[in-house]
Amino acid sequence: MKKEFPENFLWGGAIAANQCEGAYQEGGKGLSIADVLPSGKDRLELLTKGKGIPEIDTEKYRYPNHEGIDFYHRYPEDIKLFAEMGFKCLRFSVNWSRIFPRGDEIEPNEAGLAFYDKVIETLLEYHIEPVLTISHYEMPLHLAKEYGGWKNRQLIDFFGRYCEVLFHRYRKQVKYWITFNEINSAFMIPYMSLGCFIPTPEDRDKVLFQGLHHQFVASSRAVKRCHEIIPGSQVGCMILCAPVYPYSCDPQDVWKAHQEERLMNYFCADVQVRGAYPSYGLRYMAERGVEPKTESADLETMAKYPVDYLSFSYYMSRTEKADQGDVSAVTGNIIGGVKNPHLAHSEWGWEIDPLGLRILLNRLYDRYRVPLFIVENGLGAQDTVVGDGSIHDDYRIAYLRDHLAAARDALDDGVDLIGYTSWGCIDLVSASTGEYRKRYGFIYVDKQDDGTGTLERKKKDSFYWYQNVIATQGRNLTD
Repeated sequence: MKKEFPENFLWGGAIAANQCEGAYQEGGKGLSIADVLPSGKDRLELLTKGKGIPEIDTEKYRYPNHEGIDFYHRYPEDIKLFAEMGFKCLRFSVNWSRIFPRGDEIEPNEAGLAFYDKVIETLLEYHIEPVLTISHYEMPLHLAKEYGGWKNRQLIDFFGRYCEVLFHRYRKQVKYWITFNEINSAFMIPYMSLGCFIPTPEDRDKVLFQGLHHQFVASSRAVKRCHEIIPGSQVGCMILCAPVYPYSCDPQDVWKAHQEERLMNYFCADVQVRGAYPSYGLRYMAERGVEPKTESADLETMAKYPVDYLSFSYYMSRTEKADQGDVSAVTGNIIGGVKNPHLAHSEWGWEIDPLGLRILLNRLYDRYRVPLFIVENGLGAQDTVVGDGSIHDDYRIAYLRDHLAAARDALDDGVDLIGYTSWGCIDLVSASTGEYRKRYGFIYVDKQDDGTGTLERKKKDSFYWYQNVIATQGRNLTD
């Protein structure tokens, strides 16, 4: 049995531009779809039940994304801390609206590119491999308002122009790319993933599958151009993953879980990794009359240019029951399901299931036989700074330790796992709630939900724990 991870394993952390950068109107940046989302319960309500794109109303709401953790100005300090932990890579995103403020321009915004030049140069100075996510819930607001987001085919070309700029600009510096963050989240939060709201339930599937089709084509075109411009580059897709368990051995529960897992975990990955719509997906769309409109070369492009690796986020598993009348539904997350009586849960109701990660890794690798990359995993929790300034986050260490042990077991199972980037390696604004208090980081950022705070960075106990994990290639997970 292995006691450590492979020598070339990509240890690191993950952040997203809209949740950490701030400076939302600096450097020629345009508004993004994230910039109009308020914090707190109103944000989640809007994401799950909203009917239209909101306007910024600073008298009524707070907008933590506007300041984030000021990574835009403090990135040298933050990257230095990542290097001190021993990061081999950093998964981060480029904010599309920094490069094309409206999204439909012909020429990019040079000031936006200059910022990412400096970020990438700083990473490389510390020998940290950039893992660049091209689209992470940061579509220019103009594309959502004027074009209807990804339900409009024109976005394929706008995204293609954006990709071309990045590929040419960073062809000598960036090897690992991810096209769309959590592409399958369109099924739950279409505004963040597709840049559109769905006005009526009757329109839901039609809009979702059309928007996803456009993203599939855009992703395949990006793979093609990246390989042409950057020989040896690796382009991955990214899925929000939660293995689905049946509540019981009742065949109805088993079938319910099977259906949910195929649509949620596999549908988007089947298209992007295997290069074609799966038969169950074709049936699902045909039975509902929601087959997407396609052009003649679309399916050929998707088949010819699949992704090189599959990356995914994992926070929890999901349990399904055919008849949910006598059980409690899970609350606090967007993936749904019923409560699993065998699992504990976080403060936000997210069930904690380290073994689920091993199960998921095996299922994905058995199905796809391409390299896998865990690019998000972590525990959102409220941290307390004690009198001497320290932050004792044993709960986070326990969560990460158990999940990394499960990943190491999956390596023993024969899974080709190339890396692990803990989500929110530095505290940032939560995507689902827009809060600072839901913290994930190894590094504490002094910023509170009421807007107070100095933005000072402090190392948590988990900082030193993860530093040791990386230094020992995972041999000492419990130290």
